[in-house]
Amino acid sequence: MIIKCPYCGPRDVIEFTYQGDATRKRPDPASIDQKAWNSYIYDRTNPSGLHREFWLHAGGCRQHLLVTRDMATHTISSVAFARDAVAGERS
Repeated sequence: MIIKCPYCGPRDVIEFTYQGDATRKRPDPASIDQKAWNSYIYDRTNPSGLHREFWLHAGGCRQHLLVTRDMATHTISSVAFARDAVAGERS
């Protein structure tokens, strides 16, 4: 699988480290809702189709990336710096 790093260009997946599901929402840090925290930590889905993930370009520029990938074919449709994508969602 080739990931097109916005800074370094196309690179083999061996240079990257998977950092997790980018669609999960963390509970409020002050929350004491045990069910919400258990769900956040332990419950995982097995999606089919397009899915957003965090990846670290560990063997290159060390940037965190937001990758949209088809879980069935592993085709990558978009890659962006995580800091830009997350900041855009907050606006």
